[in-house]
Amino acid sequence: MTDTYLPPLIEQMLHPGFYPHSVTEPVQLIQTHASFVFLTGEYVYKIKKPVNFGFMDYSTLPKRQHFCTQELLMNRRTAPEIYLEVLPIVQNGDLFQFGSDSAETTPAENPVEYALKMREFSQDSLFLSLLERGLLTEQLMVRLGAEVAKFHGTAVSNSYIRTFGEVSQIRTAIDNNYLISQKYIGGPQSQTQYQETKKYTDAFFLKNKELFNQRIADNKIRECHGDLHLRNIALWHDKILLFDCIEFNEYFRFVDVMYDVAFTLMDLESRGRRDLGNAFINTYIEQTGDWEGLQLLPLYLSRQAYVRAKVTSLMLDDAAISTTEKAEISQTAANYYKQAWQYTQPRRGKLTLMSGLSGSGKSTAARYLARRTGAIQIRSDAVRKHLGGISLNQRGGQDLYSDEMTAQTYDRLLELGIIMAQGGWNVILDAKFDRQNLRTDVIDRAQSRGLSSQIVYCTAPIEVLRERLQQRRGDIADATAELLSSQQAAFEPFTEFEQISVNIIDTAQDLEVQLNLICGQ
Repeated sequence: MTDTYLPPLIEQMLHPGFYPHSVTEPVQLIQTHASFVFLTGEYVYKIKKPVNFGFMDYSTLPKRQHFCTQELLMNRRTAPEIYLEVLPIVQNGDLFQFGSDSAETTPAENPVEYALKMREFSQDSLFLSLLERGLLTEQLMVRLGAEVAKFHGTAVSNSYIRTFGEVSQIRTAIDNNYLISQKYIGGPQSQTQYQETKKYTDAFFLKNKELFNQRIADNKIRECHGDLHLRNIALWHDKILLFDCIEFNEYFRFVDVMYDVAFTLMDLESRGRRDLGNAFINTYIEQTGDWEGLQLLPLYLSRQAYVRAKVTSLMLDDAAISTTEKAEISQTAANYYKQAWQYTQPRRGKLTLMSGLSGSGKSTAARYLARRTGAIQIRSDAVRKHLGGISLNQRGGQDLYSDEMTAQTYDRLLELGIIMAQGGWNVILDAKFDRQNLRTDVIDRAQSRGLSSQIVYCTAPIEVLRERLQQRRGDIADATAELLSSQQAAFEPFTEFEQISVNIIDTAQDLEVQLNLICGQ
């Protein structure tokens, strides 16, 4: 288009003859604020733009070479199948071509640019594309939650990386977002949203310094992905790949694990799929046991929406992008600025206690309620195994189910429920809650803190419970059908006081209809 300018190298890379291999014509060009990306069929080539945004500096050739190499090495952690090599580009007169990929180059082969070469996969494989085509399922989000949990479990953490968890370091990156976005106030950003969002983060840092220190002590600051939205996640040969991580800025990569989680969750919620985001976050939290990390999530959700707004806004200054495209870009940025502001608004939490015998459908009902209400589902089976220091998939021994461990499990459930609900989360405590004192402890503690609560009691004919437990496979719960008789005998009926807030669900009947009534449908 007439108002679009592309550098000579980029123009030449749009021609199939530029490449030393067959190309699917036409070569497709995708632009971001920082890169030109060429899709050629079998391979993808990425050229970094010579830009300096402060938080990202590709302004010199040595820097672009360095960050190409960094991008290659760091993405091989989670997507080794697609990250191949860094290639020099040389110039002969007016023509450009790929140079020799050797450590020794002749003067005539001195590179003028560098390209990161990757294996191309169908854009239909991106989680964003799957979402847009209605193919991103809850099962895939559960798999993603487990995959990210596994990645974070092996991500590097050392004394240097952990310093980036200090409030002063985190503020440096967040405050820089506000500084850069000031020029877009009156455009995609509004003065009111800007001021209120910034006021929220200022207050959050002031109030929660000890929480940030605890995250450092708990080793939650790691070398993470840093940009884990739906465009950077793919399903390739039935394997989930996390790609295009942050290589250019340590402040964006040496972060709390919740920073990564927030990117994915924010992206799903921005596209109207809170249910899929709920499946992702609940799986991740259950796998890691990092329920306390949720206290930081509102801050990071706002931050990630804001950074998407910022980087989208930066494209408004790019001469290589047309005026027509910029109108759409401006609206996208405005939506993200608004979303960032919405995350800062106060929320009121609520506690839901599941109750019932093993096999009564408590977890199934809790999962449905969580997806509909955005609640955090905390399963006693997961809490117990994290306390016992064993894998969720490992069967527990007698020690794990001793009276002492059971007491610790319910104490931990109560502690987490109160912390999360006070932070504005809807929380579902998913356990038998078969004793009056266990239920009363939660209800009394909630009331003393001004939190609303309810009980959802799941029941079904005993023969149905027995059959479910006999057929149970692949679940973290260890209960067997042989325990039902003793559980029945031990279950203490609801008091008159409790019955006021009890919702009875017959899980052998139409479960969805009954749960929709609880949700207010």
